[in-house]
Amino acid sequence: MSEKKIRLKERDAIIQSLKSGVTPKQGIQHIQVGRSNEMKALFQDIERISQGGSAFRLIIGEYGSGKTFFLSVVRSIALEKKLVTVNADLSPDRRIHASSGQARNLYSELMRNLATRNKPDGNALTSVVERFVTQACKESDESGKSVSEVIHQKLSALSELVGGYDFAKVIEAYWLGHEQDDENLKMAAIRWLRAEYSTKTDARNDLGVRTIISDGSFYDSLKLMSLFVRQAGYDGLLVNLDEMVNLYKLNNTQARTSNYEQILRILNDCLQGSAEYLGFLLGGTPEFLLDPRKGLFSYEALQSRLAVNNFAQRAGVIDYSSPTLHLASLTPEELYILLKNLRHVYSSGDTTAYLIPDEALVSFLHHCSKTIGDAYFRTPRNTIKAFLDMLSVIEQHPSIEWTNLIENISIEDEKPTDMNTEIFDDQTLDNQASEEGLTDFRL
Repeated sequence: MSEKKIRLKERDAIIQSLKSGVTPKQGIQHIQVGRSNEMKALFQDIERISQGGSAFRLIIGEYGSGKTFFLSVVRSIALEKKLVTVNADLSPDRRIHASSGQARNLYSELMRNLATRNKPDGNALTSVVERFVTQACKESDESGKSVSEVIHQKLSALSELVGGYDFAKVIEAYWLGHEQDDENLKMAAIRWLRAEYSTKTDARNDLGVRTIISDGSFYDSLKLMSLFVRQAGYDGLLVNLDEMVNLYKLNNTQARTSNYEQILRILNDCLQGSAEYLGFLLGGTPEFLLDPRKGLFSYEALQSRLAVNNFAQRAGVIDYSSPTLHLASLTPEELYILLKNLRHVYSSGDTTAYLIPDEALVSFLHHCSKTIGDAYFRTPRNTIKAFLDMLSVIEQHPSIEWTNLIENISIEDEKPTDMNTEIFDDQTLDNQASEEGLTDFRL
């Protein structure tokens, strides 16, 4: 465990997020454990994107199993590797295919959350465009060409794609606003790039372009953006879409099928190499994938592409090159390391301020194992919440013994399965964790 102190602001953000059942936006490196094989597979995807390739992954796990957390860790790695990331949750008014604005809403949300290494919290679209314009101006000075010529030259590859001509024209409009100190023109260009224009008339009046980013151009616009960020000096674009189960919940069969067709198009492009510098990570639940009536497997073309590798299944191993990654349950050793990390974060990294000893971690695991069974391995969210709630009580009421609290812990929303009465002692857990190489994940 690192002795480095954790800033109070970061510590509070981590604790408050986890106690609310949501993924922290910062400090995730302090608590990430396990799933090293999945991380290696996604790291290779990021490398492939950086080298001009593409990637597509479905991240499948139960509610509370850590899908969103896993996606956040991968996103952090992508930012460190000089990729631009965009992320959004699907919802009833945000889908990847629609005819009433839902796909445009999703694209707008993605662009609002666009992040770079220097601006990891989002709202980095303007910074990316500014970087592109600055580089164009620098190249203009060096080559003697006009800035307009340099911009056209750099964006010539975009003009060959659907919507590329107007995309390039909007970037040029931003440069004109930059040169003329016209904030309204610059703002209009950013609005267009964020898909905030709902009518072509308004876009034509403000920018002189004939098209807007609409429901029908959702995926094409992401392909344009992946090439644009490359021209701005980044290594590619990673798209994180979570809560894909919202597509599964669509009652209208045609709407559901249209969204699955869009997923198929994206999958085909990524697998065939038609997309460049672009990756997709889609987070969903098992029923979203496997349900033969409403899930992805209800669409035959997707089922054949996403089916499990039979050879790997028969051998009892996992094929990490598959487009579908099922998040494995945390092992007892991984949970033990996780609880140690949470205790460390709770004390702001001060090992002398731990509220409970290692013995309490073992007792907590043992209690969960006896009373809940293997459910707490599959869905750690509620176990984490219960552990932090216990630390909170001990912090506020030092006279209360941790031994009394552990006996009264119950994990909400988890149904007991097989009673697992394996006894954990902290020497065994430390040894097993060390043998498996389970340590803090550091970016």
